[in-house]
Amino acid sequence: MQTINDVMSDISGFLWGWPMMILLLGTHIYLTIRLRFPQRKLWTAIKLSIKKDSQSKGDVSQFGALATSLAATIGTGNIIGVATAVSLGGPGAVFWCWITGVFGIATKYGEGLLAIKYRERRPSGRMLGGPMFALDKGLHAHWLAVLFSVFTAIAAFGIGNTVQANAISENIAILAEGTFNPIYVRVVVGVAIAMLVGLVIFGGIKSIANICTKFVPLMSLFYVLGCIYILCVNHQYIMEAVRLIMSCAFSNQSIVGGAIGSTVMAAARFGIARGLFSNESGMGSAPIVAAAAQTRNPVRQALVSSTGTFWDTVVICAMTGLVIVTSILAYPEIDYQDGGLLTKEAFARIPFVGTPILTVGIITFAFSTILGWCYYGERAVEYLSSHRGVSIYRVFWVGAIVLGSIMSLSLVWNIADIMNALMAIPNLVSLLLLSNVITRETNYYLWGNRLEESSEDLEEDDKS
Repeated sequence: MQTINDVMSDISGFLWGWPMMILLLGTHIYLTIRLRFPQRKLWTAIKLSIKKDSQSKGDVSQFGALATSLAATIGTGNIIGVATAVSLGGPGAVFWCWITGVFGIATKYGEGLLAIKYRERRPSGRMLGGPMFALDKGLHAHWLAVLFSVFTAIAAFGIGNTVQANAISENIAILAEGTFNPIYVRVVVGVAIAMLVGLVIFGGIKSIANICTKFVPLMSLFYVLGCIYILCVNHQYIMEAVRLIMSCAFSNQSIVGGAIGSTVMAAARFGIARGLFSNESGMGSAPIVAAAAQTRNPVRQALVSSTGTFWDTVVICAMTGLVIVTSILAYPEIDYQDGGLLTKEAFARIPFVGTPILTVGIITFAFSTILGWCYYGERAVEYLSSHRGVSIYRVFWVGAIVLGSIMSLSLVWNIADIMNALMAIPNLVSLLLLSNVITRETNYYLWGNRLEESSEDLEEDDKS
């Protein structure tokens, strides 16, 4: 098993190396320029996200689709992942993580647009779309669509299931340490999570969206308020932290007596990697749920989808980064070599509320990720095998939660990373090769001030 894990680790390291970083970040920048900086319409996008477009085609509201996407995206990577980037790349990694989120808004916009443009109503009555339909209907590359769906269905069990279940069981086991046997705690927690998830997912997308629309805003608000409180406690270090983040992003230096080092290349590498991984822009997961939204034209939902990257990376990851760096400055005795330990130590230094904020944040973020990624995996299976395979997939999904609560995760992480990279490649192909379609729709609806028009209006223009 160790040999297999080492091989998988090497493959994962290759796939998520500089070529993938350049491809993803390059797509972000290319679409940003090609679409004339859709980030300028962020406020419009936020306003659209809370509006109902119930007379339009779709299964759930625009906000329901966004909340489900955020549920899958906002996970332990937003907390522990940022600290890991800082421990490996120095404080400058926070800047590169943030800037990746800013440019990633354009890619998430493009994904959402294609998801609505090429979605279709299935025999089951549900709306289905995503990169597999853009590849199939837009590029006529059915084989790539099949590969994307297979990779998605497999990857979901890693990043969206076992990893998250393990994070929840580990944190609860730590709380119960000294009172109960840790393995018993993990089993009980795994069964409990599986039962709760089962109650939600067997209700379908409407059930998942209903839970996420209530759950995601509350959990995000709790975590953000907790971070604000910690920053208030560390307020005298905020400006110094900002200066340090900016200087380490563009220069080689070390801080805290050399305890944590920083080079420009390391800061960029780990910051970009963590930003790309946390917001999933370009991976192809979020457009799967965007396709279920009730929206009158592709650009409206594209704008709403793009706010997911803003909230996930530009806000939550940035705040986590500030908490970590201010804690580095405030408590120089903390061990900075391990990202997970750095996160725990940084939050634990805040009396009374620090540890609860971290623990509740990890548990709620992980639970919501399980819900969101289950939907992604289900839709991939439905594309491959029609609706019959979905029920079987749900049974395996619930069972994997219990397994993930007690298993060692190094091999699972490596397999998940490989599948995520293999998901991203065909999705990025569709974004780049269909960029003319994205640009055309954007020019018509967004820059032509036609956001209130339905897609039928553009079809009539085509006929005339």
